[in-house]
Amino acid sequence: MQKVVAVLGGGIGGLSACHHLSKSPNVSKIVLLERSGRCGGWLSSIRRDDGAVFEQGPRGVRPAGAVGRNTLNMVSDLGLESEILPVTKDHVASKNRFLYVKGQLHKMPSRPGGVVRTIPPFSRPIIQSVLKEILIRKGTEEDESVHAFVSRRLGTELADIAIDSLCRGVFAGDCRQLSIRSCFPPLYEAERSRGSIVLGMLMGSGGGPKVFPSDLAKRASKESWTQWSLKRGMQAFPEALEDTLKRRERVELHHHAKVKSLNLNSGGWEIKLDDGVSLKADHVISTLPASELAPVLPPAAQPLSEELRSIALVTVALVNLEYEGFILPVTGFGHLVPSSEDPGLLGVVYDSVPFPQHNRSGGLTTRLTVMMGGAWFEQTFGHPDSVTKQTLLDRATQAVTSHLGVNSQPVWSRVALLKNCIPQYHLGHWKRLEKMRQYISNHNLPLTLAGASYDGVSVNDVVFSGRTAAEGLVGKT
Repeated sequence: MQKVVAVLGGGIGGLSACHHLSKSPNVSKIVLLERSGRCGGWLSSIRRDDGAVFEQGPRGVRPAGAVGRNTLNMVSDLGLESEILPVTKDHVASKNRFLYVKGQLHKMPSRPGGVVRTIPPFSRPIIQSVLKEILIRKGTEEDESVHAFVSRRLGTELADIAIDSLCRGVFAGDCRQLSIRSCFPPLYEAERSRGSIVLGMLMGSGGGPKVFPSDLAKRASKESWTQWSLKRGMQAFPEALEDTLKRRERVELHHHAKVKSLNLNSGGWEIKLDDGVSLKADHVISTLPASELAPVLPPAAQPLSEELRSIALVTVALVNLEYEGFILPVTGFGHLVPSSEDPGLLGVVYDSVPFPQHNRSGGLTTRLTVMMGGAWFEQTFGHPDSVTKQTLLDRATQAVTSHLGVNSQPVWSRVALLKNCIPQYHLGHWKRLEKMRQYISNHNLPLTLAGASYDGVSVNDVVFSGRTAAEGLVGKT
């Protein structure tokens, strides 16, 4: 029987779900409902007339693993190969990553030699922690915080500095609250299956989805890419997806279509929009943030709504800056800042180093992005609705001056406040997911949960969740 499927949310997850649904003959109609005026969600690029490109959301995407291959396969499907800007393993942006600790920049070890020697800010060689890790007994908890897990296996110093910074860079979150099981499944699985992270990483802990590589994904692996972007910025990816979908006659895309309520009757879902329009669908795939889906579900699904509401989100302030000339004291990808150093400042990305192609044409410039807030937003800046863009800009330029010794003022800047942009997988997140999916299955709800709130926050994870949601409905496409 052919189904009408409604996809809620036109971010990269919703677009990915539509893309895979549209390949199946088992779907008679796909309706995508996006509440804003554009698709693409957090993938948003500023393109200036002089050729400069600035990212207001995710920048480089990692090609690694099955989910990385899956994204590259889709990029290839969309005919974007010629647009790709790869960064290889031997590029300075891949080799040099810094931490800002005690008022100084420290390069992270990237080669084996760096692991054997004591390198500040650490007080002993990392290899010592690694060798000891193999002997540490397996944990007995079903889940623990990222900080507790790393402290137990590799020592508190690595947890306090390196892992704290990493969680701020990836999740804009606090490693003392984030779950190891949900945020870093390979580490959790390595300990479970091999009794050690190190052995698990060396021997592999098995499992995981199988994704066959396209020629583009094979090229990424052969040339050892560590990340990639697109010539016209990351927004070119959802734009290409949307253009492809518009050409498929079974797909309807609606902008400014905010869902007000979902009601279930014998004929499937009735979806009411804010503007009074009503639609029918046999199945709903929601890629909305969990807390936005919760209030539109039918009152009978109260237990599900409560679980959805418990997935927290954080707000990130992102400040793009452009300076005349090359102003960096070091070259590399950028630097992260542990919470003990400056809770409100997460890190600075040196955009011009990995992607000089995004600099304006004519005259040397340096593009930087300063990321602030996250789990520390309110304690640093107050409520997101009351903070001014000037406050955020001042804080960002001040960080560039103090961390990088840059005395000149930026010649261009843009402040973006990304409210509730990154879901936080707090302790016990896996249990919440289990309960939600169990509830959906027990009550035969024609509903699939996808997007960043559930199984991974990276661009790759979200693209893959859209594919998984579609295939769960119509089989492999």
